[in-house]
Amino acid sequence: MLSITKTIIKTRQASIALQAATDKQIKKTLNDLAAALLQHSVAILRANAKDVAKQDAANPRTDRLLLTPARIKAISDSIKKVSRLPMPGGKSLDRRVLKNGLKLQRITTPLGVVAAIYESRPNVTYDIAALCLRSGNACLLKGSSEADNSNKAAIKIIKQVLTDNGLPADAVNLLPSARETVNHLFTATKYIDVIIPRGSNGLIEYVRKNSLVPVIETGAGVCHVYVHEAADLEMAANIVVNAKTSRPSVCNAMDTVIVDRSVAAEFLDILAPGLKEKGVIAYADKTAYAVLKNKLTVYKATAKHYATEFLSLHCAVKTVSGIEEALKHIQTYSTRHSEAIVTSDKKLAQQFLRTVDAAAVYHNASTRFTDGEEFGLGAEVGISTQKLHARGPFALEKLVTEKWIVEGRGQVR
Repeated sequence: MLSITKTIIKTRQASIALQAATDKQIKKTLNDLAAALLQHSVAILRANAKDVAKQDAANPRTDRLLLTPARIKAISDSIKKVSRLPMPGGKSLDRRVLKNGLKLQRITTPLGVVAAIYESRPNVTYDIAALCLRSGNACLLKGSSEADNSNKAAIKIIKQVLTDNGLPADAVNLLPSARETVNHLFTATKYIDVIIPRGSNGLIEYVRKNSLVPVIETGAGVCHVYVHEAADLEMAANIVVNAKTSRPSVCNAMDTVIVDRSVAAEFLDILAPGLKEKGVIAYADKTAYAVLKNKLTVYKATAKHYATEFLSLHCAVKTVSGIEEALKHIQTYSTRHSEAIVTSDKKLAQQFLRTVDAAAVYHNASTRFTDGEEFGLGAEVGISTQKLHARGPFALEKLVTEKWIVEGRGQVR
């Protein structure tokens, strides 16, 4: 406990020292970090292999943990992109002069210390470190035990690059992966400005219920694709297969496909081969089950299936009488992450886009696009599913707050 507390305090001190860093210095640090990843890729892959070896290779979630030369290159490229983004701090948002002569300016300023709690994905370690450095924030990283070796290899490289560039090594710190660590973060209100949990709904719920430090929720997604009776059914099938199978272990993957009963038999006949080819297992209501039972592995759905973020090659299927029933189902089970409708009826599509309460809503496109990189925002801390401060891809521009600068000539009230 004492060691963790000391680390938290050191990170706060580093956040203050970080304010003296120049834009040029931060850019160089990030570019050096991008280069260091490639230079040390063998060591990174060796550490990652130890973590992957402990997992079930057949489990699609293991993919979230896996690093490859191509993925390391992608992380390196992402860090370079972050280095090219403008620093979000120090921007003037408002200027005014009061009648008494006081000069007021409202500016953006770094949050201070950002603590991130996340599961499995070692790329998140690099993404959050890069985003926090670019925005002038120090960060505390608490990864999961599954990625322990990968995260330790990452932090060693990051700290060396910080030191080489004259920045405080404690600007990025990795905390022990033990679950008990999070309890120290929850009460460190004097040193930590915000906690960002990224992972399962269970993790996010636990952090939200127990933290005294402000929390920004990211990550959990129970995502739907609604196929309306006026949809191009071939297009709809392609969208559903992509949303479910392109990378099933991520939060923007589809969990439930909803389809109007009037086209359910025809649509599911078109959809089934694509799902079967990818090895998808479905949980379907009575109508959908009757269509799918001889076409792929399918079981009868329960309410539990509709509430599940599968993160695997499983999905639920729900048939409805029309858009009102579809909207009611989404309202009941959505985690307000990403929701999609496939239809050629533009008026009805606009109703869906206006009505559905989610961070990202789609018309005739896959939910898999909900991503900072895809949206042109650069790397992301995660996908925020709440409404305060940030919503959707939580990227560089949201890692700041505001403060007022007031200049006077001796005015008193």
